[in-house]
Formats: sequence, C-alpha cells, structure tokens
Amino acid sequence: MPKKRKATSDAVQILHRRYYHGKPTRAAQLQEARAEDELARKIYELREQAGLTQERLAKLVGTTASVISRLEDSDYKGRSLTMLKRIAAAVNKRVEIRFVPLNEKLQTA
Repeated sequence: MPKKRKATSDAVQILHRRYYHGKPTRAAQLQEARAEDELARKIYELREQAGLTQERLAKLVGTTASVISRLEDSDYKGRSLTMLKRIAAAVNKRVEIRFVPLNEKLQTA
C-alpha cells in the first residue's frame, strides 16, 4: 500500500509535489535555474554593495553597461569565469568555486 502524504496548505510544497517530486529531470532543471539566479543576484549585490552603477562597473571591467545588465539577469547563460574574476577584482573581491554532490536533496523553498 502506498504511503499516504501528509496534507499541507503550503503552496510551495504543493507545487513541488505536483511538478518536481519523482521527476529527476525537472528537479535538475530547477536546481540549474536556482544556481543561475543565485549567481545573477550575487553579481547585482556585489555591485550594489560597492555603490557602483552598471555603467561604472562596466568601465572598471572594460565592458558595457548592457553586458553588466545581462550578467545580472538570471536567464543569461553567457557568464564566464574570466568576466566574474574581472568583476570581483573591480570590487576588491576574489571568486571562489566549490563543487557539491549531485545527489543533494532538492529543497522546496
């Protein structure tokens, strides 16, 4: 007999169950989207914390404001490690990369 799910009114849990639970490909796509979003947000936050406009950051890293805008967009797929290093250097930071297991449990929030 299948396990009975605990009833919930949490919309995030309901959507997760409906669209991602038991669907590894879809769950992997969600993880990828979250990673892209996190990177875009980090670039934005670095720029904001440094008190820079997109135009000023662009000048510091030798590119255009439209490139910075794209880098801050979670849908953009053209980020490079070289550009991330240039941005980091412009705000007196360094890039750090880590590897995590593929089988980490997908979080619902």
